[in-house]
Amino acid sequence: MRDLKNKLTSGKNTKNIQTRKGKSFGYQVLGFGAGGAAGNPFIVATGGTITTSGNDKIHTFTGPGTFTVCSESTTDPANNILSYLIIAGGGGSGSERGAGGGAGGYREVKNPVTPYTASPVDGYPTPANRITVTAQAYPVTVGAGGPVSSPYPPYSYGTRGASSIFGGITSTGGGGGAGALIASPQQPGGSGGGGAHNPSIPGAGGRAGGSGNTPPTTPAQGDDGGSSPGGGAGGGGGIGGCGQAGAPEPGPGGKGGLGLTSHINGSPVERAGGGGGGAYGGGVQPNNPGGLDGGGGVGGGPGGTGADSSTNGTANTGGGAGGGGPGANGNTGGSGIVIIRYKYQ
Repeated sequence: MRDLKNKLTSGKNTKNIQTRKGKSFGYQVLGFGAGGAAGNPFIVATGGTITTSGNDKIHTFTGPGTFTVCSESTTDPANNILSYLIIAGGGGSGSERGAGGGAGGYREVKNPVTPYTASPVDGYPTPANRITVTAQAYPVTVGAGGPVSSPYPPYSYGTRGASSIFGGITSTGGGGGAGALIASPQQPGGSGGGGAHNPSIPGAGGRAGGSGNTPPTTPAQGDDGGSSPGGGAGGGGGIGGCGQAGAPEPGPGGKGGLGLTSHINGSPVERAGGGGGGAYGGGVQPNNPGGLDGGGGVGGGPGGTGADSSTNGTANTGGGAGGGGPGANGNTGGSGIVIIRYKYQ
């Protein structure tokens, strides 16, 4: 008994025991602190116009800017994968019975942790489409709509819209619509521009539309433009379908391809419709609505009226421009948009 007591109270042994106790207590405190730290459960970021929908934060860019991640999630890697919608500028349209412009390329990814209804072309299943962020600044490029190649007269054609870029993902600008009566180029793009009447081409003077989904992406970022049979011009392609062919002389132009709807910004909005093709002439054909629900411009209406009803693509939808009617100039494609969404609480 004495020996045990002496060991507990002697200076040397007491010092050793206290040291072990102190280390043991300190280790337990340190272990508790490391294992119980909350970390950052969600992304904190700035940039663009910021809104919220439920537990998600939404950053909308209608022009160039910077998406800055101040801090990333350190507790759940899935929260660092963004939902996004990147739409390029729509293509311009041709003059004088000109073709409709193609819609800007449409790229969307919906992270399953953000509960909203995406468009049918959600690219999340393809890992290469996903953007996983860390704490840094990410530049945002929003493409402008393509203008007409030159004032009318002389005859002119639409030019390609500018691309939108974010996080290594590029949406390609929509192809411009061909101009009638000139050797205008076929224009591929996110969605292709429509073809137009050209008497210098052997045969009926028709022209095929430009190819969509150029360069190719998975899912496809757009569709082909419609052709012209030598009468009305073709409509521009949209993300929801190809542009329609124009009708034979003296018929109307083809409708633009439809857009698609996404709820990424908290409400349903349809974007990236193609522009309608311009009518050939004759004064009896109806105006062509084009892909209006997706921001596509109206194709030029009946000849012989002295008025042209064609319109630009709608801003920040990537809609293609409506082709100019008889005696009228072409139009400008709608500018693009970049929308970013993530869980913030």
